[in-house]
Amino acid sequence: MQSIKSHLRPTLLLAYPVVLSQLGHILVGVCDSVMVGHLGKLPLDAVGMGVSSTTLLLVLGLGISMGAVPRVAAANGRGDKEALGRLLVGTVWLNTLVGVLLAGFSQLLPHLHQAPEVVALATPWVRVVGLSLLPLMVFQGFREWAEGLGLTRQAMQLSIAANVLNALLCYALIFGHFGAPRLGLMGAAWATLIARIGMALLMAQFVLRTQLLRAKRPATMAEWLRPGLAELRGQLALGLPIGVQMMLEVGAFSFSFLMIGWLGVTPQAAHQIAINVASVTYMAATGIAAAATIRVGNLRGSGDMAGARQAGFAAYWLAFGFMGTMGLLLVVLRHSIPSFYNTDPAVVAQAATLLAIAAGFQVSDGLQVVGLGALRASKT
Repeated sequence: MQSIKSHLRPTLLLAYPVVLSQLGHILVGVCDSVMVGHLGKLPLDAVGMGVSSTTLLLVLGLGISMGAVPRVAAANGRGDKEALGRLLVGTVWLNTLVGVLLAGFSQLLPHLHQAPEVVALATPWVRVVGLSLLPLMVFQGFREWAEGLGLTRQAMQLSIAANVLNALLCYALIFGHFGAPRLGLMGAAWATLIARIGMALLMAQFVLRTQLLRAKRPATMAEWLRPGLAELRGQLALGLPIGVQMMLEVGAFSFSFLMIGWLGVTPQAAHQIAINVASVTYMAATGIAAAATIRVGNLRGSGDMAGARQAGFAAYWLAFGFMGTMGLLLVVLRHSIPSFYNTDPAVVAQAATLLAIAAGFQVSDGLQVVGLGALRASKT
Protein backbone atom coordinates (compact mmCIF):
# COMPACT_ATOMS: atom_id res chain seq x y z
CA MET A 1 0.00 0.00 0.00
CA GLN A 2 1.29 3.45 -0.88
CA SER A 3 1.77 5.88 1.98
CA ILE A 4 -0.08 9.16 2.30
CA LYS A 5 3.25 10.95 1.84
CA SER A 6 3.68 9.46 -1.64
CA HIS A 7 0.37 11.07 -2.69
CA LEU A 8 1.18 14.56 -1.43
CA ARG A 9 3.33 15.63 -4.38
CA PRO A 10 1.03 14.40 -7.21
CA THR A 11 -2.00 15.82 -5.40
CA LEU A 12 -0.24 19.16 -4.91
CA LEU A 13 0.87 19.30 -8.56
CA LEU A 14 -2.72 18.65 -9.61
CA ALA A 15 -4.20 20.98 -7.00
CA TYR A 16 -2.29 24.21 -7.49
CA PRO A 17 -3.53 24.92 -11.05
CA VAL A 18 -7.10 24.13 -9.93
CA VAL A 19 -6.68 26.42 -6.92
CA LEU A 20 -5.55 29.26 -9.16
CA SER A 21 -8.41 28.56 -11.57
CA GLN A 22 -10.96 28.64 -8.75
CA LEU A 23 -9.42 31.80 -7.37
CA GLY A 24 -9.79 33.33 -10.81
CA HIS A 25 -13.58 33.33 -10.46
CA ILE A 26 -13.65 34.99 -7.06
CA LEU A 27 -10.75 37.39 -7.70
CA VAL A 28 -12.86 39.14 -10.31
CA GLY A 29 -15.13 40.27 -7.48
CA VAL A 30 -12.14 41.11 -5.30
CA CYS A 31 -10.66 43.30 -8.03
CA ASP A 32 -14.00 45.05 -8.48
CA SER A 33 -14.31 45.67 -4.74
CA VAL A 34 -10.74 46.96 -4.32
CA MET A 35 -10.94 49.41 -7.21
CA VAL A 36 -14.50 50.55 -6.60
CA GLY A 37 -13.73 50.97 -2.89
CA HIS A 38 -11.54 53.93 -3.78
CA LEU A 39 -14.64 55.69 -5.10
CA GLY A 40 -16.12 55.67 -1.58
CA LYS A 41 -18.13 53.62 0.92
CA LEU A 42 -21.37 53.83 -1.04
CA PRO A 43 -19.99 52.35 -4.30
CA LEU A 44 -18.22 49.65 -2.23
CA ASP A 45 -21.53 48.78 -0.60
CA ALA A 46 -23.21 48.63 -4.01
CA VAL A 47 -20.59 46.22 -5.37
CA GLY A 48 -20.84 44.21 -2.16
CA MET A 49 -24.59 43.92 -2.63
CA GLY A 50 -24.12 42.91 -6.26
CA VAL A 51 -21.39 40.39 -5.45
CA SER A 52 -23.52 38.86 -2.68
CA SER A 53 -26.41 38.39 -5.10
CA THR A 54 -24.45 37.08 -8.09
CA THR A 55 -22.07 34.91 -6.05
CA LEU A 56 -25.01 32.80 -4.87
CA LEU A 57 -25.81 31.99 -8.49
CA LEU A 58 -22.15 31.64 -9.41
CA VAL A 59 -21.41 28.97 -6.79
CA LEU A 60 -24.62 27.11 -7.69
CA GLY A 61 -23.40 26.96 -11.27
CA LEU A 62 -19.87 25.98 -10.25
CA GLY A 63 -21.24 23.18 -8.09
CA ILE A 64 -23.42 21.80 -10.88
CA SER A 65 -20.45 21.87 -13.27
CA MET A 66 -18.32 19.95 -10.73
CA GLY A 67 -20.59 16.95 -11.22
CA ALA A 68 -18.67 16.22 -14.42
CA VAL A 69 -15.23 15.84 -12.80
CA PRO A 70 -15.61 12.52 -10.93
CA ARG A 71 -17.47 10.95 -13.87
CA VAL A 72 -14.81 12.04 -16.37
CA ALA A 73 -12.00 10.98 -14.03
CA ALA A 74 -13.54 7.52 -13.56
CA ALA A 75 -14.12 7.06 -17.32
CA ASN A 76 -10.55 8.15 -18.00
CA GLY A 77 -9.28 5.70 -15.38
CA ARG A 78 -11.16 2.90 -17.18
CA GLY A 79 -9.86 4.05 -20.57
CA ASP A 80 -13.44 4.45 -21.88
CA LYS A 81 -13.00 6.93 -24.76
CA GLU A 82 -16.59 6.61 -25.97
CA ALA A 83 -17.92 7.60 -22.55
CA LEU A 84 -15.53 10.57 -22.45
CA GLY A 85 -16.99 11.89 -25.70
CA ARG A 86 -20.54 11.59 -24.41
CA LEU A 87 -19.56 13.28 -21.16
CA LEU A 88 -18.05 16.25 -23.00
CA VAL A 89 -21.22 16.83 -25.02
CA GLY A 90 -23.43 16.39 -21.94
CA THR A 91 -21.46 18.72 -19.69
CA VAL A 92 -21.20 21.51 -22.30
CA TRP A 93 -24.94 21.34 -23.04
CA LEU A 94 -25.95 21.22 -19.39
CA ASN A 95 -23.64 24.05 -18.37
CA THR A 96 -24.89 26.22 -21.23
CA LEU A 97 -28.52 25.65 -20.23
CA VAL A 98 -27.69 26.35 -16.58
CA GLY A 99 -25.85 29.51 -17.64
CA VAL A 100 -28.94 30.80 -19.44
CA LEU A 101 -31.07 30.19 -16.34
CA LEU A 102 -28.54 31.83 -14.00
CA ALA A 103 -28.22 34.89 -16.24
CA GLY A 104 -32.02 35.20 -16.16
CA PHE A 105 -32.33 34.83 -12.39
CA SER A 106 -29.54 37.35 -11.82
CA GLN A 107 -31.79 40.11 -13.15
CA LEU A 108 -33.95 39.78 -10.00
CA LEU A 109 -31.99 41.78 -7.43
CA PRO A 110 -33.36 41.35 -3.89
CA HIS A 111 -33.73 44.69 -2.13
CA LEU A 112 -34.57 43.37 1.35
CA HIS A 113 -34.76 46.80 2.99
CA GLN A 114 -31.34 47.93 1.80
CA ALA A 115 -30.52 51.62 1.54
CA PRO A 116 -32.24 53.01 -1.60
CA GLU A 117 -29.07 54.75 -2.74
CA VAL A 118 -27.15 51.43 -2.57
CA VAL A 119 -29.87 49.57 -4.50
CA ALA A 120 -29.90 52.27 -7.18
CA LEU A 121 -26.17 51.80 -7.81
CA ALA A 122 -26.18 48.00 -7.48
CA THR A 123 -29.09 47.16 -9.81
CA PRO A 124 -27.48 48.07 -13.18
CA TRP A 125 -24.18 46.51 -12.02
CA VAL A 126 -25.90 43.20 -11.28
CA ARG A 127 -27.69 43.16 -14.62
CA VAL A 128 -24.42 43.34 -16.56
CA VAL A 129 -22.44 40.98 -14.31
CA GLY A 130 -25.39 38.58 -14.30
CA LEU A 131 -25.09 38.23 -18.07
CA SER A 132 -21.46 37.15 -17.60
CA LEU A 133 -22.67 33.99 -15.84
CA LEU A 134 -23.55 32.47 -19.24
CA PRO A 135 -20.03 32.59 -20.74
CA LEU A 136 -18.66 31.59 -17.32
CA MET A 137 -20.74 28.40 -17.36
CA VAL A 138 -19.68 27.62 -20.95
CA PHE A 139 -16.08 27.97 -19.75
CA GLN A 140 -16.86 25.64 -16.85
CA GLY A 141 -18.32 23.00 -19.17
CA PHE A 142 -15.10 22.66 -21.15
CA ARG A 143 -12.89 23.24 -18.12
CA GLU A 144 -14.35 20.55 -15.86
CA TRP A 145 -14.12 17.96 -18.64
CA ALA A 146 -10.46 18.80 -19.24
CA GLU A 147 -9.71 18.79 -15.51
CA GLY A 148 -11.33 15.38 -15.17
CA LEU A 149 -8.59 14.18 -17.52
CA GLY A 150 -5.97 15.78 -15.28
CA LEU A 151 -5.42 18.75 -17.62
CA THR A 152 -5.55 21.55 -15.07
CA ARG A 153 -2.91 24.02 -16.19
CA GLN A 154 -4.77 25.34 -19.23
CA ALA A 155 -7.75 26.56 -17.17
CA MET A 156 -5.31 28.05 -14.66
CA GLN A 157 -3.50 30.00 -17.37
CA LEU A 158 -6.76 31.27 -18.82
CA SER A 159 -8.03 32.30 -15.39
CA ILE A 160 -4.84 34.23 -14.70
CA ALA A 161 -5.02 35.91 -18.12
CA ALA A 162 -8.69 36.77 -17.61
CA ASN A 163 -7.97 38.35 -14.23
CA VAL A 164 -5.15 40.43 -15.68
CA LEU A 165 -7.49 41.55 -18.46
CA ASN A 166 -10.27 42.28 -15.94
CA ALA A 167 -7.92 44.34 -13.78
CA LEU A 168 -6.70 46.40 -16.75
CA LEU A 169 -10.23 46.94 -18.02
CA CYS A 170 -11.41 47.89 -14.51
CA TYR A 171 -8.63 50.42 -14.17
CA ALA A 172 -9.40 51.85 -17.61
CA LEU A 173 -13.19 51.88 -17.45
CA ILE A 174 -13.71 52.85 -13.79
CA PHE A 175 -11.29 55.78 -13.79
CA GLY A 176 -11.20 56.67 -17.52
CA HIS A 177 -7.56 55.78 -18.23
CA PHE A 178 -5.95 54.76 -21.56
CA GLY A 179 -8.48 56.87 -23.44
CA ALA A 180 -11.43 54.80 -22.20
CA PRO A 181 -14.67 56.42 -21.00
CA ARG A 182 -14.94 57.02 -17.25
CA LEU A 183 -17.81 54.70 -16.26
CA GLY A 184 -17.23 54.55 -12.51
CA LEU A 185 -18.96 51.58 -10.86
CA MET A 186 -20.29 50.23 -14.18
CA GLY A 187 -16.79 50.00 -15.58
CA ALA A 188 -16.15 47.05 -13.28
CA ALA A 189 -19.28 45.28 -14.51
CA TRP A 190 -18.41 45.62 -18.20
CA ALA A 191 -14.83 44.50 -17.51
CA THR A 192 -16.13 41.31 -15.89
CA LEU A 193 -18.43 40.52 -18.82
CA ILE A 194 -15.69 41.04 -21.43
CA ALA A 195 -13.13 38.97 -19.48
CA ARG A 196 -15.52 36.02 -19.03
CA ILE A 197 -16.50 35.97 -22.71
CA GLY A 198 -12.80 35.73 -23.55
CA MET A 199 -12.31 32.87 -21.07
CA ALA A 200 -15.15 30.86 -22.60
CA LEU A 201 -13.92 31.26 -26.17
CA LEU A 202 -10.33 30.34 -25.39
CA MET A 203 -11.21 27.31 -23.23
CA ALA A 204 -13.52 25.97 -25.95
CA GLN A 205 -10.78 26.48 -28.51
CA PHE A 206 -8.29 24.52 -26.37
CA VAL A 207 -10.58 21.51 -25.95
CA LEU A 208 -11.81 21.45 -29.55
CA ARG A 209 -8.49 22.01 -31.30
CA THR A 210 -5.86 20.30 -29.14
CA GLN A 211 -4.50 17.20 -30.87
CA LEU A 212 -4.02 15.46 -27.51
CA LEU A 213 -7.80 15.39 -26.96
CA ARG A 214 -8.85 14.41 -30.49
CA ALA A 215 -9.43 10.72 -29.65
CA LYS A 216 -11.48 11.59 -26.55
CA ARG A 217 -13.95 14.11 -27.94
CA PRO A 218 -16.89 13.69 -30.37
CA ALA A 219 -15.83 13.47 -34.01
CA THR A 220 -18.99 14.63 -35.79
CA MET A 221 -21.41 17.55 -35.51
CA ALA A 222 -24.30 15.07 -35.17
CA GLU A 223 -22.82 13.85 -31.88
CA TRP A 224 -22.62 17.43 -30.59
CA LEU A 225 -26.28 18.00 -31.39
CA ARG A 226 -27.40 14.93 -29.38
CA PRO A 227 -26.37 15.51 -25.76
CA GLY A 228 -28.22 12.44 -24.48
CA LEU A 229 -30.68 12.62 -21.62
CA ALA A 230 -28.79 9.96 -19.67
CA GLU A 231 -25.64 12.08 -19.58
CA LEU A 232 -27.57 15.23 -18.65
CA ARG A 233 -29.40 13.44 -15.86
CA GLY A 234 -26.21 11.78 -14.62
CA GLN A 235 -24.32 15.03 -14.28
CA LEU A 236 -27.29 16.90 -12.84
CA ALA A 237 -27.91 14.15 -10.27
CA LEU A 238 -24.33 14.47 -9.04
CA GLY A 239 -23.79 18.21 -9.61
CA LEU A 240 -27.05 19.68 -8.34
CA PRO A 241 -26.56 18.55 -4.70
CA ILE A 242 -23.01 19.95 -4.84
CA GLY A 243 -24.29 23.27 -6.16
CA VAL A 244 -27.11 23.51 -3.62
CA GLN A 245 -24.75 22.68 -0.75
CA MET A 246 -22.28 25.34 -1.89
CA MET A 247 -25.05 27.88 -2.46
CA LEU A 248 -26.49 27.34 1.02
CA GLU A 249 -23.06 27.72 2.57
CA VAL A 250 -22.29 30.92 0.68
CA GLY A 251 -25.89 32.04 1.11
CA ALA A 252 -25.40 32.31 4.85
CA PHE A 253 -22.67 34.89 4.24
CA SER A 254 -24.67 36.71 1.57
CA PHE A 255 -27.71 36.97 3.82
CA SER A 256 -25.54 38.26 6.65
CA PHE A 257 -24.30 40.99 4.30
CA LEU A 258 -27.91 42.04 3.66
CA MET A 259 -28.70 41.95 7.39
CA ILE A 260 -25.70 44.12 8.20
CA GLY A 261 -26.98 46.56 5.59
CA TRP A 262 -29.84 47.28 7.98
CA LEU A 263 -27.23 48.66 10.42
CA GLY A 264 -25.80 51.21 8.01
CA VAL A 265 -23.27 51.84 5.25
CA THR A 266 -20.07 51.64 7.36
CA PRO A 267 -20.72 48.20 8.96
CA GLN A 268 -21.78 46.84 5.57
CA ALA A 269 -18.62 48.11 3.88
CA ALA A 270 -16.49 46.50 6.63
CA HIS A 271 -18.35 43.21 6.26
CA GLN A 272 -17.88 43.29 2.48
CA ILE A 273 -14.12 43.52 2.96
CA ALA A 274 -13.99 40.64 5.44
CA ILE A 275 -16.23 38.31 3.44
CA ASN A 276 -14.40 39.19 0.22
CA VAL A 277 -11.12 38.04 1.77
CA ALA A 278 -12.63 34.92 3.35
CA SER A 279 -14.17 33.92 0.01
CA VAL A 280 -10.70 33.90 -1.54
CA THR A 281 -9.37 31.32 0.93
CA TYR A 282 -12.55 29.24 0.63
CA MET A 283 -12.33 29.09 -3.16
CA ALA A 284 -8.70 28.02 -2.86
CA ALA A 285 -9.84 25.15 -0.65
CA THR A 286 -12.41 24.14 -3.26
CA GLY A 287 -9.50 23.83 -5.69
CA ILE A 288 -7.81 21.31 -3.39
CA ALA A 289 -11.18 19.55 -3.13
CA ALA A 290 -11.41 19.34 -6.92
CA ALA A 291 -7.91 17.83 -7.05
CA ALA A 292 -9.02 15.27 -4.47
CA THR A 293 -12.02 14.39 -6.63
CA ILE A 294 -9.81 13.91 -9.70
CA ARG A 295 -7.16 11.83 -7.91
CA VAL A 296 -9.62 9.64 -6.01
CA GLY A 297 -11.82 9.24 -9.09
CA ASN A 298 -8.92 8.19 -11.32
CA LEU A 299 -7.54 5.70 -8.80
CA ARG A 300 -10.97 4.29 -8.06
CA GLY A 301 -11.73 3.97 -11.78
CA SER A 302 -8.52 1.98 -12.27
CA GLY A 303 -9.43 -0.32 -9.35
CA ASP A 304 -6.83 0.98 -6.86
CA MET A 305 -9.11 1.46 -3.85
CA ALA A 306 -6.26 1.63 -1.33
CA GLY A 307 -4.53 4.33 -3.37
CA ALA A 308 -7.79 6.25 -3.65
CA ARG A 309 -8.13 6.27 0.14
CA GLN A 310 -4.56 7.47 0.64
CA ALA A 311 -5.01 10.21 -1.97
CA GLY A 312 -8.06 11.47 -0.08
CA PHE A 313 -6.10 11.72 3.17
CA ALA A 314 -3.23 13.49 1.36
CA ALA A 315 -5.68 16.17 0.20
CA TYR A 316 -6.84 16.55 3.82
CA TRP A 317 -3.28 17.31 4.95
CA LEU A 318 -2.78 19.82 2.15
CA ALA A 319 -6.00 21.61 3.12
CA PHE A 320 -5.03 21.63 6.79
CA GLY A 321 -1.63 23.19 6.05
CA PHE A 322 -2.95 25.75 3.59
CA MET A 323 -5.97 26.91 5.57
CA GLY A 324 -4.02 26.96 8.83
CA THR A 325 -1.50 29.30 7.19
CA MET A 326 -4.30 31.48 5.82
CA GLY A 327 -5.84 31.75 9.30
CA LEU A 328 -2.55 32.96 10.76
CA LEU A 329 -2.10 35.49 7.95
CA LEU A 330 -5.58 36.91 8.50
CA VAL A 331 -4.76 37.48 12.17
CA VAL A 332 -1.39 39.08 11.48
CA LEU A 333 -2.57 41.26 8.56
CA ARG A 334 -6.08 42.08 9.79
CA HIS A 335 -5.29 45.79 10.13
CA SER A 336 -3.42 46.04 6.80
CA ILE A 337 -5.72 44.18 4.41
CA PRO A 338 -8.78 46.51 4.79
CA SER A 339 -6.75 49.56 3.77
CA PHE A 340 -6.40 48.13 0.25
CA TYR A 341 -10.18 48.42 -0.11
CA ASN A 342 -11.01 51.63 1.74
CA THR A 343 -9.15 54.10 3.95
CA ASP A 344 -12.05 55.19 6.17
CA PRO A 345 -10.77 54.56 9.76
CA ALA A 346 -14.14 53.25 10.97
CA VAL A 347 -14.41 50.80 8.07
CA VAL A 348 -10.82 49.57 8.57
CA ALA A 349 -11.28 49.05 12.32
CA GLN A 350 -14.52 47.09 11.97
CA ALA A 351 -13.13 45.02 9.08
CA ALA A 352 -10.07 44.09 11.17
CA THR A 353 -12.30 42.69 13.91
CA LEU A 354 -14.28 40.65 11.38
CA LEU A 355 -11.10 39.28 9.79
CA ALA A 356 -9.95 38.01 13.19
CA ILE A 357 -13.24 36.10 13.48
CA ALA A 358 -12.87 34.76 9.91
CA ALA A 359 -9.44 33.40 10.82
CA GLY A 360 -11.08 31.13 13.38
CA PHE A 361 -13.03 29.05 10.87
CA GLN A 362 -10.40 28.69 8.15
CA VAL A 363 -9.22 25.14 8.97
CA SER A 364 -12.68 23.67 9.54
CA ASP A 365 -13.97 25.33 6.36
CA GLY A 366 -11.13 23.85 4.31
CA LEU A 367 -11.37 20.35 5.74
CA GLN A 368 -15.10 20.01 5.19
CA VAL A 369 -14.97 21.07 1.54
CA VAL A 370 -12.04 18.74 0.78
CA GLY A 371 -13.84 15.87 2.49
CA LEU A 372 -16.85 16.48 0.26
CA GLY A 373 -14.59 16.53 -2.80
CA ALA A 374 -13.09 13.15 -1.97
CA LEU A 375 -16.48 11.61 -1.25
CA ARG A 376 -17.90 12.79 -4.60
CA ALA A 377 -15.49 10.50 -6.41
CA SER A 378 -17.08 7.49 -4.67
CA LYS A 379 -20.47 8.28 -6.27
CA THR A 380 -19.42 7.61 -9.87
